[in-house]
Amino acid sequence: MSANFSNGSLHFPPIPATHMKFTHISSLNFNFCRQYPCKKPTRYAIISGSTIRSKRNSKSEENAEAQELVRTLLKNFNYDKPLLSTLNKYVKLVRTEHCFLLFEELGKSDKWLQCLEVFRWMQKQRWYVADNGVYSKLISVMGKKGQTRMAMWLFSEMRNSGCRPDTSVYNALITAHLHSKDKPKALSKALGYFDKMKGTERCKPSIVTYNILLRAFAQARNVAQVEALFKDLEESIATPDIFTFNGVMDAYGKNGMIGEMEGVLARMKSKQIKPDIISYNLLIDSYGRKQEFEKMEQVFKSLLRSKERPTLSTFNSMITNYGKARLRGKADLVFQKITDMGYTPNFITYECMIMMYGCCDCVSRAREIYDKMIESEKIVKVSTLNVMLNVYCLNGLTMEADRLFETACSSEMFRVDSSTYKLLYKSYTKANMKELLQKLMKHMDRDGIVPNKKFFLDALGALGSSDRDSIPTKVNLRIAVDITKRRLREMKADCRPHLMEKKSKIKSRNHRTAKRLGKQKEDRAACNLVQRMLKPLLLRILDWCTPHELLGSVPFVEWKTRHAD
Repeated sequence: MSANFSNGSLHFPPIPATHMKFTHISSLNFNFCRQYPCKKPTRYAIISGSTIRSKRNSKSEENAEAQELVRTLLKNFNYDKPLLSTLNKYVKLVRTEHCFLLFEELGKSDKWLQCLEVFRWMQKQRWYVADNGVYSKLISVMGKKGQTRMAMWLFSEMRNSGCRPDTSVYNALITAHLHSKDKPKALSKALGYFDKMKGTERCKPSIVTYNILLRAFAQARNVAQVEALFKDLEESIATPDIFTFNGVMDAYGKNGMIGEMEGVLARMKSKQIKPDIISYNLLIDSYGRKQEFEKMEQVFKSLLRSKERPTLSTFNSMITNYGKARLRGKADLVFQKITDMGYTPNFITYECMIMMYGCCDCVSRAREIYDKMIESEKIVKVSTLNVMLNVYCLNGLTMEADRLFETACSSEMFRVDSSTYKLLYKSYTKANMKELLQKLMKHMDRDGIVPNKKFFLDALGALGSSDRDSIPTKVNLRIAVDITKRRLREMKADCRPHLMEKKSKIKSRNHRTAKRLGKQKEDRAACNLVQRMLKPLLLRILDWCTPHELLGSVPFVEWKTRHAD
């Protein structure tokens, strides 16, 4: 259809009626229909932007699904159903990230052997690829459980599998050694690995390595090594962070070097690093130990003004330091502030209050708190009993301490360990209470606690040289040694029948083994003798007749050709 512009007006040619269709609803509602049917119009769907999942949400959902699967695996794992059968049941779903979560959960529940089972199961799967991350995680789990040898075995296993150790693996190995009980040996091992890392291009120490070592030597109060590590850190590529400065401040604070600690704090602020709650707790505890309470209170006020929130450790440290200075009123105010700020005191807070009242000569008030803890707590820790006994001993009330100890032993609410006996032994020896000391030794003998040299050295370590050399101390030590020797003799006598029975079993087993070996030797010699005697005869028989005539088998011909010469 074309338009005509003749005479300055617009004219349209006539349209055939067959090509035009009007609806009867309205005169404005019309459409033009073609002769041939057209395709249906494309439909467009508008999708809201809120329904599109972001990467962060999808990642969090994947983590939630992985944690749910791990919880399912742990629920199905019991003594009737081993862990490996449960893993085989969910073999299509379990992958490396699930095994990582399994390592963490099993490590928390002291099931480190099951971690090794999961690791062996991983190695048999098709999707498993030897990775440093898996070994690093396992080494850290073994280290937390004190299994240093197992961590070393995993390190050698990693190298045998073709993986090259990196910085994270060495960090996990250093941490595993630092969890051992022999701290001097652990620190020397850690320094050895640290020197080895500096000599390896692929395993240069990171800031995490320095932070681990700084914290370990700060806890050991080795200020010289802390300063050497901090100097080495400044010369390296790594940049110190808040954890680095906290470790150095902790070392100075525990050794009472307040000036050096404040210098590190000033250096930290000059690098635009803000203190965190650990920094505030370190400063409060260090100032409190030196009884510089004005500075301690200033730090606490600045903590309240900052974005950080105080923890129960903050209040516990303040209560303990106020108690040592016999400032009962200020300690009570701190305890009141705990409840005012919405915190719930834990058992450590109550133990700090008991010790504070004991230092302030308020034994009755300390006993009230102890009795309330016994009534309220379902599981009472032995540390609470030790604190109350220590309060009695500090105030010279050894008889009350003995009565409390007897009550605790008879009620069976506590599992009394060597720390309780060590505390009472030290106080009884200092007070020259021979009868109570002999009674205590009998309790130790009954509970099966055998004191060793370290026990006596630790128990008598707080006494002066004059007290250690006094006659009562020597008499008590002789009594303890006699009881220990008698206990060892009884243990040896109890073990003698079992040892004799085991020895007789070993002897009979060795006799049977020797007899069996002798019989085998005799049979072998007889066979050789018979073979030597029959060999000429068999050769002569084979010369006379054919093998088929003899037995109808070929092996005799082969035997003749083999033995003819």
